[in-house]
Formats: sequence, structure tokens, C-alpha cells
Amino acid sequence: MGLTLLSGTVTAQAVSIATLNDGSLNFALDDSVAGNSAPLNGRSAGAVESSPIVEASPLPEAPSRHKFWDNENRALFAAVAVLSAADFAVTRSILQNGGKELDPVTRLLSGSTAGLAANFAGETAGIIGLSYFFHKTGHHRLERITPMLNIGSSSFAVAYDLNHR
Repeated sequence: MGLTLLSGTVTAQAVSIATLNDGSLNFALDDSVAGNSAPLNGRSAGAVESSPIVEASPLPEAPSRHKFWDNENRALFAAVAVLSAADFAVTRSILQNGGKELDPVTRLLSGSTAGLAANFAGETAGIIGLSYFFHKTGHHRLERITPMLNIGSSSFAVAYDLNHR
């Protein structure tokens, strides 16, 4: 949910085109349409008057381009996969010994080992997919933050499960 709240403010950081040019374009009407062939104010019919360009504040520098599968993302996604596998193993062990799944979403799929494995594999794939979406839309900070948040939550889940066996 927190990621959803963050993404709304991040996408609102676009620069308005209205700030780039505050001048207006003045178009002279073609008087031949109205039946008058005399030029307006000494200008020829149909001429466009150029507007002054107003100096806008400089745009921030674009983030450096990087490949999606760079070393940092590989390390982050490997950590996501390892912690997801650890969470799966600890959760499965607890469930086989009569424990109860606390996460309501995971609880839906925790009836079988295959369902539990599908849940954690889907979680990993979802994190990579969301990061790829952020990469393609130019939100490179969110691209990196997404797996970091998942690493934190999976680490907490594994630590909690190991302490409450």
C-alpha cells in the first residue's frame, strides 16, 4: 500500500509545457476569407508573428541510462529470490508442524506445498515485473526501492518465523 501512495506523487513530477514558453502566438487572420484583401496592420495576410521565448528554469538532469539487468538489479533480485525461498522453507516447516499462516494472502494458498511455492514464486516474479515497469517508465529510484522493500519485509518474516517456532 505504501508503494501505491509513493507512486502517485512520483508520477506527478512532470514539467508542464506551459512553463516552457509564457509568450503567446498571435496569428493574423487571412482577410481574403472575410472578403477583404488588404493586409492587417502592414502585415501580409496569413503571417504568423513570432513570440518571445521566456527563459524557463533549467530542467533537472536526466538520470543516467542503465540496462535493466545491470549488476545492482541482479544482486537485488538474487536477494529477493533467496529470501523468498527462505520464507517458503520456514513457512512450510511451521505449517507442517501445526502452525498457522498469519498472512491472509498466503493463507489462501497455504493448503498445499505447490500452492505455497506458487505464492512465493509469484511474489518474486511480481517484484521483478514491477521493477521492470518502473525502469521502462523512467522511475529508476522506484525500480531500486521496490526489491529493497521486499527484501526488508521477507527478512522480517523469516526472522519472525524463526523466533516464533
